[in-house]
Amino acid sequence: MRSLLVIHLHSDYVSEQTHAVSSWQAGPEHLLESNGYLTLPCRNESEIKQLILNADAAVLNIPVGTISIWSGRLEQAKAIPLLWWCSAESALSSTEACEADVTVDGILTPSMAAHELNWALHFSAKRFFERQHWQSERKQLTARLEERKWIDMAKGILGEVNGIPEAEAYDVLRKKAMNERKRIVDVAISIVKAQQMLKA
Repeated sequence: MRSLLVIHLHSDYVSEQTHAVSSWQAGPEHLLESNGYLTLPCRNESEIKQLILNADAAVLNIPVGTISIWSGRLEQAKAIPLLWWCSAESALSSTEACEADVTVDGILTPSMAAHELNWALHFSAKRFFERQHWQSERKQLTARLEERKWIDMAKGILGEVNGIPEAEAYDVLRKKAMNERKRIVDVAISIVKAQQMLKA
């Protein structure tokens, strides 16, 4: 992890030279660059979309309450580890949102030594891959539950129409899927939708 997208969305982060220099010194760029990391600072969505493709992770220098909004937008552009820059200012401005449900893979602070920074980035990358794996498993389980719902409805319809128990209805459904060379859930969906059209 060498290239870090640094997102500044504080209202006081302005482009005037004096403010930009003081923000840079207080912000994550100084800490990251002095430890050999390349930073890609940005302040708006168009800059983020351009720079995220070259980033290994994102450092969010934003209030906690806005993390969920921006993590969703970043996820759409590119899935990368997300770290929150917890400065004294951002920690104070985020106290009312401390119970917010936010997804970050790590936290960086201005007082971190080089080895602490390296470990924080290492563990955040590991946490990110675990989170991605968990989200993938969750999507698969949700898809399976959705498929099961369609299959159960189709079994009920076939059982009712043919006057057979659900176990037999499942066999009918499975054989129909094999004969049509389709997935069983696709056949189930077509049966349920056909029945819904007849009832309409």
